[in-house]
Amino acid sequence: MKNKDEIEIKTFSVGLPQKVKVMYGQDYEMDSAICKQAVDEAYLATDGFRGDGVADLRYHGGPDRAVCVYPYEHYALWEKEINQKLPSAAFGENLTLTNMLEKNVCIGDIYKVGDAIVQIAQGRVPCSTITKRLGNPILLKKMVQTGFTGYLCRVLEEGTVRKDSRIELILPHPKKVSIHKANEIYYHQHKDVDGIKEILTVEELASEWREELSGRLKKLTTQS
Repeated sequence: MKNKDEIEIKTFSVGLPQKVKVMYGQDYEMDSAICKQAVDEAYLATDGFRGDGVADLRYHGGPDRAVCVYPYEHYALWEKEINQKLPSAAFGENLTLTNMLEKNVCIGDIYKVGDAIVQIAQGRVPCSTITKRLGNPILLKKMVQTGFTGYLCRVLEEGTVRKDSRIELILPHPKKVSIHKANEIYYHQHKDVDGIKEILTVEELASEWREELSGRLKKLTTQS
């Protein structure tokens, strides 16, 4: 019998860029890797899962964004919100997981995922590709409003991950800056100097977020 707090992989998906029909706005196709396919197993390297990729390297991919995770519990909320059934890996995530909500996961936390070891690096920055794929402009706005964005991980140790792999927290970060808290500062509390400083104390924060928040802090402290 499973522990109710046990982390479970609901969907394990990878995919390379392909032509995807846009479901919202103009009628055209876009190059995107958002439509991922379920797999039984894949090797996780420092640059991501083998068989996985991104179309736009400016905003996706890289060592700090090697693995995309989305909490399974949010699916029921979004399906009720937009009154439609969502496909598996609807947000282009590699791992759809239970018991891994943004409020419970902290930047710098280290997890063992199958044979690999990953570290939480940043919250995900949702993009318009989600809207274009699912055909609902409300969803993207709601993800940002709620902070239910999912998050991204870097790979500390490579290894094979399977759809039934065990996932466990092996080293929580002492600063305890949750993804949800970081999202609040990043998206909504732009002038919260103390909040920005707290996030920046986490050395393991992804370089993209560190650059963005450091720039904000510099402007805020210069102005004051």
